[in-house]
Amino acid sequence: MTTVPAVWTTLTYHDHEAALAFLTSAFGFTERAVHRDGDRLVHAELTFTGPDGTSVGGVMFGEGGDPKRIGHGCAHVVTGTPDALFEQAVAGGATVVRAPEDTEYGSRQFIVLDPEDNLWSFGTWYE
Repeated sequence: MTTVPAVWTTLTYHDHEAALAFLTSAFGFTERAVHRDGDRLVHAELTFTGPDGTSVGGVMFGEGGDPKRIGHGCAHVVTGTPDALFEQAVAGGATVVRAPEDTEYGSRQFIVLDPEDNLWSFGTWYE
């Protein structure tokens, strides 16, 4: 049985197909459900696999979002491989806000923008 994450970030995009392609290739999200009406993407659910191999969270997007909110979303995702994911994100088109660094509280993290200016941070857990 697949574990369904209990916490989902919802973002609004102008170009849903481009967002789907970017989030899966640049950040490594996995398609859980993608619903289309003909050629139009109306709803997408993507999950992220955490350091222990389980689905730890997800992002949803599609029709019905407030267009005034595009580019105003923020998400933090825990990963065991921030440096490799940073390279993948940059190669996939993410804009660097902060390159990977060790924080004073024990995490290694980076911050980037997706193509529609939503802010994404990725880092190790720090306990």
